[in-house]
Amino acid sequence: MSLALVPDKPRILIAGGGYVGLYTALRLLKKLRRDEATVTVVDPRSYMTYLPFLPEAAAGNVAPRNLVAPLRGVLTGAEVVTGHVVSVDQADEVAHVRTAAGDELELPFDHLVVALGSISRTFPIPGLAEHGIGMKSVEEAISLRNHVMAQLDLADSTADEAVKRKALTFVFVGGGFAGVETIAEVEDMARDAAGNYRNVSREDMRFILVEAAGRILPEMGADLGVWTTEKLQARGVEVYLETSMESCVDQHVVLANGVATDASTIVWTAGVRPNPVLAHFGLPLGPRGHVDTLPTLQVRGLDHVWAAGDNAQVPDLAGEEGAWCPPNAQHAVRQAPVLADNVLAALRGRAPKEYRHKNLGAVAGLGLHKGVAILFGKVKLKGRPAWWFHRLYHGSRVPTLNRKIRVFVDWILASLLKRETVGLIELEHPRDPFTEAATPSRSRT
Repeated sequence: MSLALVPDKPRILIAGGGYVGLYTALRLLKKLRRDEATVTVVDPRSYMTYLPFLPEAAAGNVAPRNLVAPLRGVLTGAEVVTGHVVSVDQADEVAHVRTAAGDELELPFDHLVVALGSISRTFPIPGLAEHGIGMKSVEEAISLRNHVMAQLDLADSTADEAVKRKALTFVFVGGGFAGVETIAEVEDMARDAAGNYRNVSREDMRFILVEAAGRILPEMGADLGVWTTEKLQARGVEVYLETSMESCVDQHVVLANGVATDASTIVWTAGVRPNPVLAHFGLPLGPRGHVDTLPTLQVRGLDHVWAAGDNAQVPDLAGEEGAWCPPNAQHAVRQAPVLADNVLAALRGRAPKEYRHKNLGAVAGLGLHKGVAILFGKVKLKGRPAWWFHRLYHGSRVPTLNRKIRVFVDWILASLLKRETVGLIELEHPRDPFTEAATPSRSRT
């Protein structure tokens, strides 16, 4: 089935509903004149996820529903299509979309915003596809939390020491923000949860962080990276630098430095790569698959196509010559309003402006009341002050006032009440009990 949706006014088609897609659409809807253009957002999910909160969601500090923003509820006045942009015909200025229902749409556009983001960057490591857990979505974060709690339940209920050891061994691969924040938050949660078990203590658990480079959190600088490593090690986390995971077949982890262990939990956060569907968009791509853009966020050679965020290589005019802006949330939310204003300028016959930024620094949460931060490239914070700044900054960046209030309420309750350490592992297979009950061949008592 093939449909064609042709608007009676210019269409701004936004492929992707993440940071760039959502914030660009919000600004366009606010600034467009009546009947000046149609804004259409296409994304396979019906919501935007605030990714920096995934580690806190995995630790239970933020409710999962509060770190997502429903696209239809937020983008009132826009067309929202749940589906995938599978290819783009640049000559005819038409995007080919496959909806969640399987329908094929042809969406003509006057301006195209490419905001597909990134996916996990993986390597052909034996066993990784079967046993690895990613951290790129709210579903993965909640699954990780439930899985970890299930392992504590398993360890508490077994008399087999080998089974217990495997259940309580947690391996995290990747020493960037995602990996460090996730292992820190999960270790913090597991330490608190251990107090509820008769046969499990923190000393029974083994947390391992693996990083191929010579330090963790490279964006923080060498000294803060070393400080974070020391703090993690003081909490009992084994940190292995300049090493990699060679295999994890049957959940038996083998590291390049000779360390080998059975581990029931293997979390992969070793980088991201641009969405591979970009290869079908007819765009100039950089050496790593990013869309090649000008400082105005226009795609090189295509004045009506724009890109920003994780899937774009945007020249960093505040950095060294030839440098690109890092693919992180800070740049995405700051590029989006510039992109929206430039699309409006193009619609109205004005010249676009270049994206320039000042370095705000970086923040990382390391569990409750623990963090590390560098502000404006100069001011360095550690411990509780960094944790407070981390929460204030990211709390202010969450889209919509509704979500901001809900997140801060979650944090207030977490500071006043004991941490919830229940895992809902049945969410992984919610129909199993009903299927068992409804199967006639099952014996009944």
